[in-house]
Amino acid sequence: MRAAVPLTSGPAAERLRRRATYASVTVACVLIAVKFGAWLATGSVALLSSVIDSLLDAVSSLINLFAVRQALMTPDREHRFGHGKAEPLAVLAQSAFITGSALALLAEAVRRLVHPTPVANPPAGIAVVIFSIVMTVALVLYQRKVVRHTGSIAVRADELHYRGDVILNLGVIAALVLGAVPHLQVFDPLFGAAIGVWIIISAVGLARLSLTQLMDQEMSDDERESIRAIAQSHPDVAAAHDLRTRVAGPTTFIQIHIEMSGEMTLKRAHQISDEVEAKLRAAYPGAEIIIHQDPEGIEEPRSNFPRRASVR
Repeated sequence: MRAAVPLTSGPAAERLRRRATYASVTVACVLIAVKFGAWLATGSVALLSSVIDSLLDAVSSLINLFAVRQALMTPDREHRFGHGKAEPLAVLAQSAFITGSALALLAEAVRRLVHPTPVANPPAGIAVVIFSIVMTVALVLYQRKVVRHTGSIAVRADELHYRGDVILNLGVIAALVLGAVPHLQVFDPLFGAAIGVWIIISAVGLARLSLTQLMDQEMSDDERESIRAIAQSHPDVAAAHDLRTRVAGPTTFIQIHIEMSGEMTLKRAHQISDEVEAKLRAAYPGAEIIIHQDPEGIEEPRSNFPRRASVR
């Protein structure tokens, strides 16, 4: 999966990440204001669920703003490997906060199921939700562009739950229409509860995504094979082994051993290593690459892990 690997690096990628977080915070704040007003006018649980979701979006986006700023900081004396894990840590915090708020929403939905209340002024609520859908779709399209060019896990997490918001808002429209009918009032809290479950499922997905990086999980087998093939494509490299990879926020880390003729000079071996590194960096811009040179034919202990049965 190349999505986790930055396709561009440097100031341009940094600007894209920052702009994406600013856009996300702005959209979330606007939607909170208009949805809250619509909820006061309608009393709809489904619309309340949308207000809570937008509030979560704002908090998550603020966390992302901080995380992206931290992740883009250059390595320092105390953090020689950089600050990339600030992104998955922020995503993990988001998932916990989202889950707690979704549980509160489910509790309100249960209360309204026990004591049904008709939805007031559905047209006002529907107009606000349609406005929300238009703004959310525009934001998601922009976030997708940023993810393609930067590989940011924080922006990807933001894009994931905003994409879910589009479906959520369509459900709110249906709930507003049905909730206004006296004998169909039960649909409003039912839609609210369903949205709460949807939010929890999304939060679990975000937690899994963040744990992948926090636990230094290897890149996919296909990516690893591609890295090994690039290293071995150099005519003076006899073989490559002991490949280790991980991703931390915007940075990919690659470590690999290459085997070369034991007769060549140290200077030539160093030149070959630099050439292999250049090829890898062309495929994985911004990656941190460490290459160890081994003389061909030397027996040494090697890490040997079986290929995973499936890669998701």
